[in-house]
Amino acid sequence: MDFPSTKAVLSRDLSQPHRLNDSVMEAWEQVYRDPEKYWSYYDLAEKLVDFEDYFRRWRFNHVTTVERVIGFKRGTGGTGGVSYLKRMLEVELFPELWRVRTSL
Repeated sequence: MDFPSTKAVLSRDLSQPHRLNDSVMEAWEQVYRDPEKYWSYYDLAEKLVDFEDYFRRWRFNHVTTVERVIGFKRGTGGTGGVSYLKRMLEVELFPELWRVRTSL
């Protein structure tokens, strides 16, 4: 199955971070409204959400561990350490998959 509205997203400059895209969210909404028709996409979406859920937990545990071990010292690579890691808690890997639930 091809979702034509997503072609521009698929051919985007991959050196740039992905941003929430309405056409991608519309495609996922189609999938979620008819999971039997789009079973492989639906199954993939749920696995991606599971992956992000696990990754978010790992990030939280990592921030907590770093704060416990080094406090608020500078982090590796010159980052702000805990402050940087806390900002990373807000980063979503698959923003459309989280937001599509609101429109269903």
